[in-house]
Amino acid sequence: MKKITLLLILPSLFGMRLCAQKFEPTEKDALITASVINEKNKPQVGEQVIFESIKTKKIFSGVTKENGKFDILIPKGDKYNVKYKAFTSDESYTVIDVPNTKGELLSFEVTIQFELPKQYTLDNVLFDSGKATLRPESYKELNELVEYMHFKKTLVIEIAGHTDNVGNPDANLKLSQERANTVRDYLIKKGITESRVLAKGYGDTQPLASNDTDKGKQKNRRTEVRVVKE
Repeated sequence: MKKITLLLILPSLFGMRLCAQKFEPTEKDALITASVINEKNKPQVGEQVIFESIKTKKIFSGVTKENGKFDILIPKGDKYNVKYKAFTSDESYTVIDVPNTKGELLSFEVTIQFELPKQYTLDNVLFDSGKATLRPESYKELNELVEYMHFKKTLVIEIAGHTDNVGNPDANLKLSQERANTVRDYLIKKGITESRVLAKGYGDTQPLASNDTDKGKQKNRRTEVRVVKE
């Protein structure tokens, strides 16, 4: 399970300690210094943090550098949903209020602490029945995974294919491997280095639910992302 902690330091008058940074707060914009650390307090590189305006829905985002931080300017006088880029989705964690304080140059520090899930199911990656052919509706989620891996340049994953128990176990194992290979090939064609994507089929050997019901079988037919190396 993912563990999220959001630490906020309240806005303060802009001081000399920030003058050397690339961005500086203005009368209209507040300076946000966003930090991302893991469960061991280690800075995380290539993590995308998003600030979405509640008023206008406008998006302000940045990607953490080698020190696990980035600076960004966002307009004062608004509230923002703080989101974190997961494998294939943007997850909301909290809301911050950036007041329109006249005569003050405001700065915030936002720290997100998380534990990257070691396993993630690609719910919208689908195949033709009994085949390893991707359906077109799979592309959106896979493209989001590609984008995430472009940010996380050291991430190595395994694409794990699974089936239900209908049919011959050997045939199921073969089909699951072919489907995992198909997903891997798609990621590589989109620019992900071959060495960063493994593919393995598990057939019907790792069910998540009972195969006695259609709902259970559907849950067991799945494609997973497993983190091999961060």
